[in-house]
Amino acid sequence: MKNIEQTGGNLRRQEAVGMDVLIKAFIRSMKLTSGINTQRVFAAWDEVSGAGRYTVNRYFRNGILHCSMSSSVVRSHIYLQKDIILQKMNEFLIADEMFDHNGKAMPVKDIILK
Repeated sequence: MKNIEQTGGNLRRQEAVGMDVLIKAFIRSMKLTSGINTQRVFAAWDEVSGAGRYTVNRYFRNGILHCSMSSSVVRSHIYLQKDIILQKMNEFLIADEMFDHNGKAMPVKDIILK
């Protein structure tokens, strides 16, 4: 980032910078990227799958989303559409400005349903 110079934990303004650049620099400097990415993956799951209501527990690690479902019927339905849901989730995340995908084409590699 050539517009912002980090010195001693503070950001020093060299020239006019947009808020989007400042927010991303703040998130990186505070090491919040991983947590925000995880929350954005959960939001993508809720939006794309429509099963957020039936998701009891979930966690995201190493590109794999693990979801525990309260309904076996919903779990079976999602399992049959897993590839489509995975593709749409990745499209959702790549389009999301708050998600830092670091150039990865597929932020979510797999979904494991329990």
